[in-house]
Amino acid sequence: MRRYGKNPDEDDIRVRPNRKGNRPRTHIRPKHEDAAEGMVLTVDRGRLTCLVEDRIVMAMKARELGRKAAVVGDRVAVVGDLSGKKDTLARVVRIEKRSSVLRRTADDDDPYERVVVANADQLAIVTALADPEPRPRLIDRCLVAAYDAGLEPVLVLTKSDLAPADKLLEAYGALDFPYVVTSREELADGEAADRVRELLDGHVTAFVGHSGVGKTTLVNALVPKDRRRTTGHVNAVTGRGRHTTTSALALPLTDAEGWVIDTPGVRSFGLHHVDPSRVIHAFPDLEPGTAECPRACSHDEQDCALDAWVAEGHADQARLYSLRRLLATRERREGD
Repeated sequence: MRRYGKNPDEDDIRVRPNRKGNRPRTHIRPKHEDAAEGMVLTVDRGRLTCLVEDRIVMAMKARELGRKAAVVGDRVAVVGDLSGKKDTLARVVRIEKRSSVLRRTADDDDPYERVVVANADQLAIVTALADPEPRPRLIDRCLVAAYDAGLEPVLVLTKSDLAPADKLLEAYGALDFPYVVTSREELADGEAADRVRELLDGHVTAFVGHSGVGKTTLVNALVPKDRRRTTGHVNAVTGRGRHTTTSALALPLTDAEGWVIDTPGVRSFGLHHVDPSRVIHAFPDLEPGTAECPRACSHDEQDCALDAWVAEGHADQARLYSLRRLLATRERREGD
């Protein structure tokens, strides 16, 4: 076996020929410093629809991204044909750092996280007051996910012409977040859309809700020029709606600044990914009271210091009840 020194003559080195005749692979990837910035509007079977400046560009994920997937709301770097013309295809070469990520799991025992949207700052929880009946436990779960992701919640109650909203609003009044009550007549004449639009102006808002609650109908009223298909059918036996939205879609608000992201209807919202200890951060009036709690306090036990904190007048009893209900939701199966 021939050995080489530290500085062998080039003539002494054997070079194995490349049988394929192409360039050898390298781990050095281009930085794509000239890539254009885009926003992912929707994802469909591996194809990403992106907004680049004022053009809609179809793109696919570059190989160097590996398993990292882009989702609706992502800010991405795009190269290639950015003309937006028919039958052209660009490449997404980089996913920029996300300001927020809304996640859910299929159920509380499922460790696989599904990213719903990225870079939103509000979560509009849409619930019908009847047809189908409200599901408070699903609302609670969405609230926990919103607080965990750092999103501000907004409650949108639809179909107030079928049932009053007082009882449901009373249950969530202590959480002190904005809400809008709408009827089908108000949606038809545009009055409801105007009230909702005021809450969404200047924000990127993700819409979530049970199937059949009128979520997509509301989105169509907010963005009339980009209407999505709706049916509004609710099964009379199960009380469940039919999925009319099959993929998330980001749309610019009409007559306002901001974006609305319509998501498919959900029948469950698993919270396996949520650490219950982070939910307290959504209650700044209660959080200082946890300083005297025993270690690893669940905030729903005999020695919890929050009871004394509330008794001393630092916070309202209804706020403590709301916190404990949300924490219990983390451990409760959907539908209980």
